[in-house]
Amino acid sequence: MDVGFTATVDDFFSGQAAALAGGTTMHIDFVIPLNGSLTAGFDDYEKKAKKSCMDYGFHMAITKWDETVSREMELMVKEKGINSFKFFMAYKGILMINDELLLKGFKKCKSLGAVAMVHAENGDAVYEGQQKMIELGITGPEGHALSRPAVLEGEATARAIRLADFVNTPLYVVHVMSIDAMEEIAKARKSGQRVIGEPIASGLALDESWLWHPDFDIAAKYVMSPPIRKRGHDKALQAALSTGVLQLVGTDHCAFNSTQKARGIDDFRKMPNGVNGIEERMHLVWDIMVESGQISVTDYVRITSTECAKIFNIYPRKGAILPGSDADIIILNPNSSFEMSAKSHHSRLDTNVYEGRRGKGKIEVTIVGGRVVWENNELKVTPGTGRYIQMPPYSYLFDGLDKKDAIYLNSLQAPVKRAKAST
Repeated sequence: MDVGFTATVDDFFSGQAAALAGGTTMHIDFVIPLNGSLTAGFDDYEKKAKKSCMDYGFHMAITKWDETVSREMELMVKEKGINSFKFFMAYKGILMINDELLLKGFKKCKSLGAVAMVHAENGDAVYEGQQKMIELGITGPEGHALSRPAVLEGEATARAIRLADFVNTPLYVVHVMSIDAMEEIAKARKSGQRVIGEPIASGLALDESWLWHPDFDIAAKYVMSPPIRKRGHDKALQAALSTGVLQLVGTDHCAFNSTQKARGIDDFRKMPNGVNGIEERMHLVWDIMVESGQISVTDYVRITSTECAKIFNIYPRKGAILPGSDADIIILNPNSSFEMSAKSHHSRLDTNVYEGRRGKGKIEVTIVGGRVVWENNELKVTPGTGRYIQMPPYSYLFDGLDKKDAIYLNSLQAPVKRAKAST
């Protein structure tokens, strides 16, 4: 991912190699448009993906709105195999879109059978929070967390949910990091709304205390958006995952090294946001959720694999071990232990936010398309062997939406026929 002044250290080869070592056999990457052009963005990522070593798909970000973007969305769905679009409610002046664009985008997604995804933080309020921290002289990594509190994630999540309900289209909330956001998702799902909530590895495993570490390099590696929250949010997200309030676990793996993070040494606003997690996800979810008894082994398969494949409409090709499915299989030893470290991981990152963490449940073998690619702590991968997986529109999330629309239209009791007023 290019953020203007730098790009993430992992590319399609190193990031996917890390994924395979951690038991993930396909990933869906976020395509950022080039100067607002979806086609140019797609072409750019197609070139980047030539070195891939496992299967991948694409989400597409929408960063502006006009008739060209609207037409390009149709092209992406009908010809390029993209069935989800991401809208940033944060990053003011860079990626952030307003409510008008959000509504137009949601309507277009619905008409195409594509899933609308949101990064839910109130970007205007975050901008104010950042100004406030700088005025108070809080310029370090802790200022990042203080400038974008959980209430701003909750507000944006609630707003996106209500706008999606207004349009009557499914909504996918990426990287749910707080109780505030999770409770809005719980309320919406209880009312019958189609809302998917995705916590990520760092939100389940970490708390914000690291951002106050006296060593800048250590504190800076934990800067991501929405921020890692106070202790307690992690446990609440785990409980929500175990009870079905949240549906699946992602990573938002976005790797910037310590030199890149140091750009914000005097101003946290200049620091590229992102943490690792693509190699660690499967280990962490097993250790945190299965070893603690919060979920079953069957639940583990669902929240790490099957549910994602169903949402993005590639089940049972992916997310299942069945005749006709891709032979993507992992062997996890629940009695074996793991230790996480920048010294041993396969990302090009020189840091690891889970440094020194030990736990139970180790991925011992990864099989992709019937080929063993990870065994005996050794990777056997070749650039260019990954395939682009087209994802068709209208996943199960769209089932019955037309009936709900019809019920709504029949309930309006309008327009009312009135006699013309006499003059």
